[in-house]
Amino acid sequence: MNRFFQSLRLTLAALVFFGALLALPLSMAWGATTVAVPLQSMRSADWAQPLDRRINLFRMAPDLYRSALPSARDWPQLQALGIATVINFYQRGDEQWLTDPQVVQVHLPLRTDRIDDADVIEVLRSIRQAQSRGRVLIHCKHGQNRTGLMAAMYRVVYQNWSKAQALAEMRNGGFGGEERMDDAERYLREADIPALRLALASGACSTSPWALCALRERLLGMIEP
Repeated sequence: MNRFFQSLRLTLAALVFFGALLALPLSMAWGATTVAVPLQSMRSADWAQPLDRRINLFRMAPDLYRSALPSARDWPQLQALGIATVINFYQRGDEQWLTDPQVVQVHLPLRTDRIDDADVIEVLRSIRQAQSRGRVLIHCKHGQNRTGLMAAMYRVVYQNWSKAQALAEMRNGGFGGEERMDDAERYLREADIPALRLALASGACSTSPWALCALRERLLGMIEP
């Protein structure tokens, strides 16, 4: 009888052991399906691609890049990318770090709490003109809200992105500064995209004939012979 129970225990133990082995692949497969998807894998392939996080350098298109304020030590990298024009939205100019006379410097200082259509039109027109000469870098101090807004407007006006797509890249593209984007997001949400496109195509400085730049142009037209 003792031999019988001993044999029975051994048989049960063997069944438990082999049962555990069979269950192991199933549990591993179940675990694999429940692992959280890494954030990086959720990043849209259409968004600006990171090149150097240290200066927030991203490639938006083959001829358009965005970044924070570079320094002189960053110029060799930008030069290797073939940057021909630098458009700066920061209040301070680029003369201290950019001394290459072959690179065109365009200084258009902005504040996102005061952005209007005339600012956006001037920036977008400047980017397009610069792209005709080669690759362009746009930047502000941190490469976040001012640069982020102008990058978003470029996406919507020239690349036909929806506002929702541009906002998603602005907030989730890895540029930082999300807590300071309220003004930029407000402008983008309220922007009249067809009116901006019409102004750009017609050569107008704003979507409104009563904008200061439009009034100034009319006044100069009256004064000049």
